Amino acid sequence: MSQRALDRLKERFGDAVLETSSFRGDETAVVDASRWKEIAEFCRADGQMQFDMLVDLCAVDYPDRLPRLEVVVHLYSIAKRHRLRLKARVGDEDAEGAEIDTLTDVWSGANWFERETFDMFGVKFKGHPDLRRILLYPEFEGHPLLKSYPADKTQPLIPYRTEAEAGVPVDKLAPFRADEGMSFGRKAWSTEKDES
Repeated sequence: MSQRALDRLKERFGDAVLETSSFRGDETAVVDASRWKEIAEFCRADGQMQFDMLVDLCAVDYPDRLPRLEVVVHLYSIAKRHRLRLKARVGDEDAEGAEIDTLTDVWSGANWFERETFDMFGVKFKGHPDLRRILLYPEFEGHPLLKSYPADKTQPLIPYRTEAEAGVPVDKLAPFRADEGMSFGRKAWSTEKDES
């Protein structure tokens, strides 16, 4: 049935479906990023498709390709019991300008997935109701799942919020002991016992 979903997309959207592939029941359509939302709405509303469940939304970084990023959504139809993967390519060689329409008003479950994709890759979802970091703190610089992100990058340290700032009791312990944490706080670990 998933192959019929690909055929239906090609029939309905023509040139907006840039490529398709089918391997062992894993059907994929790469679509024009400017028609991303329209195609997603069709996948949900069409009686022959009925993709009522958004399973996942993520991104993939291809630094040697333009557009560099691929936004990927995995869909499932509970009634029809078929799956479909939609992809759209966005961003320049530095992953800048990676922007695509939000799917939160098509599937409300896209909300956190889009926030995570924004946080980790820097993809901006136009029309998202609350697009801000979800896993990292607001002062974090860069997007750590981009392959160009330096593995040894040191992030700015920020102070704990006070209880007045947080609005709730803050009963926090320091996140690391003196010998734990990032490289700027790490100390050499010795297995020898102090004989003093």
